[in-house]
Amino acid sequence: MKKRIIPMILTVLLWAGMYYYYLPPLNIHSHDSWMFIITILVMGIIINFWTIFRVVFLDRTSPERAANKKVIKKLLLVPVALALFYVGGTLLSSPILRASSYNKLLAVESSDFAADIHEVDYNKIPILDSTSAAKLAEREMGSMVDMVSQYEVSAYFNQINYQNKPVRVTPLRYGDLIKWLTNRNTGIPAYIQIDMTSQNVDLVKLEQGIRYSPFEHFGRNLYRYLRFRYPNAMIRSTNFEIDENGVPYWICSVEDKTIGLFGGTDIKGAIVVNATTGEHSYYDIADVPRWIDKVYDANLLIEQYDYYGTLKKGYINSIFGQRECLQSTEGYNYIALDDDVWVYTGVTSIGGDESNVGFVLMNSRTKETKYYQISGAKEISAMSSAEGQIQHLGYTATFPILLNIAKEPTYFLSLKDGAGLVKKYAMVNIQKYQIVATGDTVAECEKVYRNLMAGNGISNVNTDKAAKVSGVISMMKDIVTEGNSYYYLMLEGSNELFEVEVKNYLGILKKQVGDTVSLEYVAESSGVNVVIGLE
Repeated sequence: MKKRIIPMILTVLLWAGMYYYYLPPLNIHSHDSWMFIITILVMGIIINFWTIFRVVFLDRTSPERAANKKVIKKLLLVPVALALFYVGGTLLSSPILRASSYNKLLAVESSDFAADIHEVDYNKIPILDSTSAAKLAEREMGSMVDMVSQYEVSAYFNQINYQNKPVRVTPLRYGDLIKWLTNRNTGIPAYIQIDMTSQNVDLVKLEQGIRYSPFEHFGRNLYRYLRFRYPNAMIRSTNFEIDENGVPYWICSVEDKTIGLFGGTDIKGAIVVNATTGEHSYYDIADVPRWIDKVYDANLLIEQYDYYGTLKKGYINSIFGQRECLQSTEGYNYIALDDDVWVYTGVTSIGGDESNVGFVLMNSRTKETKYYQISGAKEISAMSSAEGQIQHLGYTATFPILLNIAKEPTYFLSLKDGAGLVKKYAMVNIQKYQIVATGDTVAECEKVYRNLMAGNGISNVNTDKAAKVSGVISMMKDIVTEGNSYYYLMLEGSNELFEVEVKNYLGILKKQVGDTVSLEYVAESSGVNVVIGLE
């Protein structure tokens, strides 16, 4: 009897330990749950193998042998039956058989670019990607002598809108297991906040430390803490955010399967956990608080758009005919609009097309999706064009974000040196991607870009801000900046300074002091009037 009980006890203990470690959701729609159940059954068979073998093959004198043998054979069929059911459920949930349902996962609305995306505000342009943010955070952490020996910067660099500005935030993490043991009573004392427009880095110290996080162990580990309170929840992603008062939270997206057993991945709600107190609440997707910026992760949104774009005419067409099939391009970025964070990606036709047919914006909190039909350069092409402008410096371009400059859809890119720090900026016109401007500051880059557009006959550039003046030239000086020649003029009776880029207005070469000139210009915040028309 003992020979049977001991393996059974070991089996139960092993199952409990595996559940405590792997934390699968108790949900029939979860792949992890099915894999866990099949695994523990196989492990149970291995541990009890000798008992099973003895009952089936060796114990020929027991009167219960025949009955036990039938029971054991039926039990051995359970993992096989589960595996077959899993495979069948996977097939019946796949796009091969359910293309129409997958196509309807995402509702896409065609919209107007100029109406939705307002003229650029340079105080809200995020110029850092996650890699550059991490570099700045590491530098800041290195200067904090009292913390750097105990804590490290974590990898949870989440972009949010905080007090109407784009920032990236990430908590610190314990340096190692020993440092966790010595500091766990107080928790993690701070998080890092990076202003993505100014590149300022702040280490925000907390009155009460972060006690619930993925960096904790045992009961305070975030995933274990949630699993024992939400045993059925399929948690897809975990984001670190702060509310408008700077209080840290974990936003845990709860996944749902809407097509068959395993298909149609979507988000049905979010579990919001106060990182310091552990207080938690579940919100359905329609009730998620507005201060939360990210519930849908970018990969899920892009996956759903690709289903929408490729499965309009069925699965077979998406593989062979590919009529009217569209797909997202090779990357994405984030845009802040109306205090929400939107995922941006380009849209191209299937078949190796080197240009975009449009782009989409997808709200990370609500999944609202807008499509803009604007053909032009792919993001990768824009990155190559920007790098080509300063190839002698060897800088690399970040994946672009989308801006509205003079009602022109424009790629904006940061250019990074070998250390991953932003050194320059570039703007590339999406529709006329030969127009590429670079500058040491965003304002300088924009000035060069507007001049280039004006020189290439884009008539709507600056027309809403332009003014005209005529007069006699009283002063005229030429200056060369970054290989470009400029003339600076003053007119009689005025202290205004006018800037003319020579390559765009060659007529300036025929002018001299005392000549009469008519100028169309835009006043810049620097006090210089940029000429966009010359007679």
